[in-house]
Amino acid sequence: MKKNKFLHAADSVITHSTLIVVSLIFLFPCLWLILASYSKSGSIYTYEGFFPSEYSLDTFKTLFTDTAMYNYPQWFMNTLQIAVFSSLIGTFLVILTAYTMSRFQFKSRKKIMKGTLILGMFPSFMGMIAVYIIMTQFGLINNLWGVILIYSSSAPMGYLTQKGFFDTVPYSIDEAAKIDGATNFQIFQKIHLPLSQPMIVYTALTSFTFPWSDFILPKLLLKEKNLYTVAVGLMSLGETEFSRFAAGSVFIAVPIVILYFILIRYMISGMTAGAVKG
Repeated sequence: MKKNKFLHAADSVITHSTLIVVSLIFLFPCLWLILASYSKSGSIYTYEGFFPSEYSLDTFKTLFTDTAMYNYPQWFMNTLQIAVFSSLIGTFLVILTAYTMSRFQFKSRKKIMKGTLILGMFPSFMGMIAVYIIMTQFGLINNLWGVILIYSSSAPMGYLTQKGFFDTVPYSIDEAAKIDGATNFQIFQKIHLPLSQPMIVYTALTSFTFPWSDFILPKLLLKEKNLYTVAVGLMSLGETEFSRFAAGSVFIAVPIVILYFILIRYMISGMTAGAVKG
């Protein structure tokens, strides 16, 4: 009995120690970036070790006032527009795709599901050349809606978690509603949508976070500086603007952190509900 208690205590100490070490490893770059955003000089060459020698709030003021070369407020609004509309359209398409795959039986359904699984194994940047050529043909280079279109149209590929949620809803509910004369759309609108609020919130948040921080696609399609997103704009900063880079990175993270804290309970219930069935 004492041996079991000792083993349990040792396992607990090892587990928690490992988690603390891993947490510190991931925390250090975040801490360094936050401290760097308060650097008075702004240049990475004036750092003592990893940390600035002098601190100031001037960097955050400069970030929003000195917009002649680096228009951070405009980049922020571009990023917000892309993320919001991509989230709204993408969530709508993902929920419809997942509901269709879950509640309806049709020819080639299994083949489509297997096809999306196989395609999901390949990284998205493999198709960037084809995306660029298509966007060029449609005249959507240097157009925020071109970026939104790509994000929204690719969102339904990740429908499996949402499908798993709809699979947990008993089919007897649909059958009872049909007996009462409800159409398929009424069943979806009146029954499944109210039940799927946690999943909708989870989908909307995940659809928002990826465009918010993505670099590759905006860099490919947006060539004019006033159309940059924050990720692309920050990467265009010079080496002497490191503290501005750090301040911009910290500020862009704030909305995501706030959203996660507000919607965390929906996130957890949505993820666990969608993981019950696949």
